[in-house]
Amino acid sequence: MNYIKKKLYIEKISIPNIAKKYGTPCYCYSYSKLKENIINFKKNFSSFLPLICFAVKSNTNVNIIREIKKFGLGADVVSKGELMMALKAGINPSKIVFSGVGKTSNEIGFAIDKKILLINAESLSEIKEINRIAKLKNKKIRIGVRLNPNTDAKTLSQISTGKKENKFGVNKNTLYGIINYCKNSKNIDLKCLSVHIGSQILDHRPYEKMLKTVSQIINKTDHKFEFIDLGGGMGITYTDKNKKLNYKKYNIAILKFLRNHKVKIIFEPGRSIIGNTGTLVSKITYIKDSGSKKFIILDAAMNDLMRPALYGAFHKTLPVTKSNKASKEPYEFVGPICESTDKFVTLKKFQMLKEKDLIAICDVGAYGMSLSSNYNLRPKPVELLINGSKIKVIRKRQKHKDII
Repeated sequence: MNYIKKKLYIEKISIPNIAKKYGTPCYCYSYSKLKENIINFKKNFSSFLPLICFAVKSNTNVNIIREIKKFGLGADVVSKGELMMALKAGINPSKIVFSGVGKTSNEIGFAIDKKILLINAESLSEIKEINRIAKLKNKKIRIGVRLNPNTDAKTLSQISTGKKENKFGVNKNTLYGIINYCKNSKNIDLKCLSVHIGSQILDHRPYEKMLKTVSQIINKTDHKFEFIDLGGGMGITYTDKNKKLNYKKYNIAILKFLRNHKVKIIFEPGRSIIGNTGTLVSKITYIKDSGSKKFIILDAAMNDLMRPALYGAFHKTLPVTKSNKASKEPYEFVGPICESTDKFVTLKKFQMLKEKDLIAICDVGAYGMSLSSNYNLRPKPVELLINGSKIKVIRKRQKHKDII
């Protein structure tokens, strides 16, 4: 995005023109940014050519996934629905891994039938269930097992997944037992050791610690893994204060790991691929003066973008039309939903706004629409993919009649 003659543009199209034609709120994605992110990610790890499986949970739009697939990426899914969506988008089953702590028998059976690359199991009970279903189908199934390395990713507690108090994965003692169980099974082929320590990680050091733990555990077993799934979690810069993740140092740590272990690396990036491609455009419905601050009441709400209400996440907020007049009071940007948590951000300094002005909420490509809901029976917004001067509607605006 950039300003041209005081108007905010996404690629070559002004946001006022987008809002006039498609209404608000609306999600807009930049194709050129998506392409740039994928190319850069592949370039950062080109020395060992990993299998990159896009984390579908971060953005479930089938048209977005289709574009990502064109760059040779696979998919990381955590439900039958996400697996169905990945297949509908044309992702090759041999590039799909199925993660998650609570896969049902129905989901496991479906994944087996679709002949995906790996089912990444997270407990001995789950592996026993995979074994039972595989035996019924008279098949031998490739699986991974997810290790909980007890590594602090130094991120938000709500999106940390690699510490012992988190529900994900198994500890090393349970892992050793699982390896022995799989050796004695005719229907399970343990191919992968999986690990994922959290999301929105901006420091390479937790990854280095994770790799050391994984290396030590592999050395204590005589099992030969074909894949090591390092998960994703690579963060993006939501604020100007955020430091970028040092991919070069992470790459060096992986190369060091690979000198000792001849395996294929799998990544499951989501946010780092799609996060900064998305913008939520909203219109100011009312401005209410409370005395100490002004409430900027938008037509977007927490049902459209849940992250700020869910765990206090910050998203940069920009005026669509620039002016030189500054507001004298702080602005609190809120939605119309009947919850006090329905607010996006409070800013002490902002330009003066008026009702009907447009606002752009940035970096919403990941966990924006995928976390959206119909709370207060609000229809979900339209989604647009912008490529240069072209706009493609990739999901129509939901109508009340669709949900009532």
